[in-house]
Parts: sequence; C-alpha cells; structure tokens
Amino acid sequence: MAQDAPLAGKTVIVSGVGAGLGHQVAAAVVRDGGNAVLGARTEANLAKSAAELDPAGTRTAYRSTDIGDETQCEALVALARERFGGVDAVVHVAAWDSYFGGLEDADLDTWREVIDVNLLGTLRMTRACLPALKERGGSVVIIGTQSAVAAPTQVRQAAYAASKGALTSAMYSLARELGPYRIRVNTVLPGWMWGPPVQAYVQFTAHTEGASEEEVLARLTERMALPELATDGDVADAAVFFASDRSRAITGQQLLVNAGELMR
Repeated sequence: MAQDAPLAGKTVIVSGVGAGLGHQVAAAVVRDGGNAVLGARTEANLAKSAAELDPAGTRTAYRSTDIGDETQCEALVALARERFGGVDAVVHVAAWDSYFGGLEDADLDTWREVIDVNLLGTLRMTRACLPALKERGGSVVIIGTQSAVAAPTQVRQAAYAASKGALTSAMYSLARELGPYRIRVNTVLPGWMWGPPVQAYVQFTAHTEGASEEEVLARLTERMALPELATDGDVADAAVFFASDRSRAITGQQLLVNAGELMR
C-alpha cells in the first residue's frame, strides 16, 4: 500500500453495494488504502463484491443491511467497529431509483416508500454511524442526483428527485449540526453515468426505437461539455475524495459529476 494512499488506515461504510456504483465506491476505498464495510439487502451481491475486491478478506467486511431498519444499520456499524476498530466515513449509495413517473400519474403511497428509503433510510444509517464518527471526526457522503436540481427530459423520476432534493436540505442542516465534532457532510450529484443502469437504458431504448445503441448514446452525450459520459468510477472517485482528509475543509457542498451537462 502506498504511504500517501488517501484512505490509509481509514474505515469506510458503503451502503447499497451491488453491481454498479456501490461496488465501484467500495473498490475505490480499497484501492486508496482503506477498509470497506459493505452493506446491502442482498447478501449474495455483498459476497461477490467482497470476493472480487479483497480475496483474502483482510480489508473488507459485509453484512446484509436494509437501511429501512434502524437495528440493521446499527449492526453494520457494530461490524465495522469489531473488524476495524471504528468508522471514519460513510458513503450512502443505497436508494430506490426504479420508480418512474410524474405527479399526475403518481401513486403517492409509493412516493412515501421512496422517501422512506432515500431520505429517512439515509438519515437512519447516518445516525447509526454518529457515535463512531464522533470519536475521531470523519465524513458523511451522500450520493444524490442531478435530477434533484434540474429535471431530465428523457425520463421522469419525480419521487426519486424529490427524495434526493430533500437530502440536500438535510445535508445543510447536518453540516452545521455535526461540524463541531469535525464531521463533514457533502453530496455528490451524478448525471448520466456509464454503468449497469445506463447501459440497460441504452439497450432498452435502442431495442424499442429500432435504433443502434451508438445512436442512443450519442443523444445523451451531445448535451455534455465533455465528449463522453461520466462513469460509475468517476462518481466513486468523487465520493472517495469527500471521504478522505483531502476534503478536510469542505462541508455542506454539492459536487456535480456529469461531464458538464449542467453547470452551476
């Protein structure tokens, strides 16, 4: 391990570890010298990620965790303490992002469920981490979405956007509340990012429209300032920056990782 690895000696909890962004965040933690404690509802996904990232099992630990259950959130933190002695950061990837539509056709009971996962679940997991984070300071990193600040034209995800927008408001309050304990709170806002969900969208749209995947992808990238989409790995790198001491003076901030599609 390089001596200047930004997460050397740090332990980072990552929620929502599956095949996409959560796995990439965990991979970036291990790459940058940290210990990654993985949580998600599906244990098979956790086991697969841990085996790929850390075959010896010395730098990762995992536990099946539903962020809708406060006891399970506390158990994931307990695992981090047991295996690695504490918690230095938590990166919130877990989210319900598969409910589509706007207000007019909305099932508001489903909206409540989306908000319970995305807003309250993130806050549950954060609160579970607070006793450990207060011991030595650290970082809370929220994965938001560009659609919380600018509605996309391709898909409607009003409930998802609203829940993530609420997290932005919570971030500002948390940054003030937790700052005296040297706990930073920041948000990464991905736009379209190349990974399993967007790959599936491109394939589905191409099949539905009778177009090539290259044509569909070109329609997405033509709005970007840079000539290609950000990737899951790019978003993971931003999250790991916020988790590390390289962002020690940054709190209450949002960072768009979107290849320049939207600039603020």
